[in-house]
Amino acid sequence: MASIRQLKKEIEFLSSQLIGDCIDFVQTFNGKEHEAMAVIDEIVVLHNTTVDKINSPDGKDNPKLVKAYYQTLKQEYVTGINEAYKRLENLVK
Repeated sequence: MASIRQLKKEIEFLSSQLIGDCIDFVQTFNGKEHEAMAVIDEIVVLHNTTVDKINSPDGKDNPKLVKAYYQTLKQEYVTGINEAYKRLENLVK
């Protein structure tokens, strides 16, 4: 597993990319600002909860549990990002 610091940087990057895409959407299309802001709110909550979970892993004494914890956490984050992008994609249609 990469370092916790690198994981946080990757999460920060992905979250900021999605927020940037939402801002681009708001600036390009008129009339759907509230829906795009809802996506931004969702991603901010996802980002904050994920970083909080990174800072307090379960089973600190057992490396296998820690590794499984971070793998699950990454999967949950990626799933949340994909769902947010799908919501943004549906706004464009």
